[in-house]
Amino acid sequence: MKHIAIFASGSGSNAENIIQFFEESDIARVQAVFSNNSKAGVVERSRKLGVPCHLFKVEDLENGEVLQKLKKNKIDLIVLAGFLKKVPNSLLSEFPDAVINIHPSLLPDYGGEGMYGMHVHNAVIENEEEESGITIHYVTEEYDEGDILFQESVEVDFEDSAEDLQYKIQQLEYKHYPELIEYLLINA
Repeated sequence: MKHIAIFASGSGSNAENIIQFFEESDIARVQAVFSNNSKAGVVERSRKLGVPCHLFKVEDLENGEVLQKLKKNKIDLIVLAGFLKKVPNSLLSEFPDAVINIHPSLLPDYGGEGMYGMHVHNAVIENEEEESGITIHYVTEEYDEGDILFQESVEVDFEDSAEDLQYKIQQLEYKHYPELIEYLLINA
């Protein structure tokens, strides 16, 4: 049985979806959620689903405290789901090709620092793009620059608002992120 850790600092809807996907799995379980935001929705969502949520300060990513908890939980894959801080090289080097993220655009478009959530959707709508989508990629020391594992696009209709686009993107995230996680763990 493989062990997954989710890093999240937002609502936790993606984290909840992943936890539920693996609840009955013979392949993996979400062992723990890590969050740097005690007020984030993911804290309550994970606890309701019976998954421990470890709160930490950003400096705990560098000082080894988070790494120690990851090792204690025998984590095989770290999944970012609405986690907005950089993952330090010290952690990435301990988990080579085992830290992934999902981004709400077709990278390299609309990526980089400050480009997340509604910022991305607003930019896509403002630029009158005809499509957007999701990108699942490995995490590196730079925002949104890791090797791309998967992309799926969705049409942007001329009457779509940023909220409409957000909904379309979330549907892609909910379907494909758990499936790709499972694929990676099976083929690790």
